[in-house]
Amino acid sequence: MNRTGIVKDERYLDHVMDPGHPESPERLRVIYKMLEEPEMKNLLNLIPPRPATREELELVHAPPYIDQVAKTAGKPYYRLDMDTSTCAKSYETALLATGGLLELIKAVMEEKLQNGFALVRPPGHHAERDRAMGFCLFNNVAIGALYAIKQFSIDRVLIVDWDVHHGNGTQNTFYEDPRVLYISTHRYGYFYPGTGSAKEVGKGKGLGFTVNIPLSTRAGDAEYGMIFETLIKPIALEYRPQLVLISAGFDTHSDDPLGGMEVTEKGFARMTRILMDVAESTAQGRLAITLEGGYDVTAQGRSVKAVLKELAHASTFNEKDQLEQEKTLLPRLEGFILQIKEIQKPYWKSL
Repeated sequence: MNRTGIVKDERYLDHVMDPGHPESPERLRVIYKMLEEPEMKNLLNLIPPRPATREELELVHAPPYIDQVAKTAGKPYYRLDMDTSTCAKSYETALLATGGLLELIKAVMEEKLQNGFALVRPPGHHAERDRAMGFCLFNNVAIGALYAIKQFSIDRVLIVDWDVHHGNGTQNTFYEDPRVLYISTHRYGYFYPGTGSAKEVGKGKGLGFTVNIPLSTRAGDAEYGMIFETLIKPIALEYRPQLVLISAGFDTHSDDPLGGMEVTEKGFARMTRILMDVAESTAQGRLAITLEGGYDVTAQGRSVKAVLKELAHASTFNEKDQLEQEKTLLPRLEGFILQIKEIQKPYWKSL
């Protein structure tokens, strides 16, 4: 029996922003076309989405902000921030994006599926409690984490965000909340949105439950693999999450026009495998991914395929070759890893 699910629906193509905007319906068209390839066709279970409820949105977002987005329904165009706008169907599509992820989480938590990928848009990790930001309307992954905590009486959710941009909205949602460990790898230094310093580690009861790993440009498969293996994995295993969520942005791909990084399909497969190992160790394998950024549509399609095949245990990716590359990189990356460890050591014995 196939144990990997996908959320897929043509209505996710209905959300359209400015002409030429990089967050376009074409991003999903290419992915959906890839899903029709013979090797993918019978590999995955389809999960129908539903609209998120008002109560679910209010787990993260302020009522006046939800009202603001709701009022855009039926309007041909409305600008929410400098690079985020809506069309007549954007509100409905955003509800389906959040609700689609919630349905995936439900299927995983009820053990109907082992894992899955919500292939939805608009993305969510920049959306703040009271405003849209960075192409994002509602914070899908943050709502998903709180939905799982509320509906399934768990108290340890891991969110790993590998988008090239820091997930400011997700971090702010959980900055004082130990029920969610938020770990982000992202490009940092004069780069959008400007948050995500390594010294941002949480506050109050949430102190130590935010882990930021800010990177310079040109980090590739070996760098990400080493960081996931030596930093993210030990912290995650010590936290012992009951559910693993991934904000998967593919704008770290070497072909992406916005990212400046050098990750390939092999790198995304490797990161997925490491997080699957964590989920299998502490969360009975329960893992759910939601789509964030990624603006070279062809590269994103190939990368999503590599991740899906990893989730479904159908990958031909050779992890040994990747490990050899990472070993050769260790001396160059050791200083950076030690810096992050020094910041996080007060909170994590495994470091």
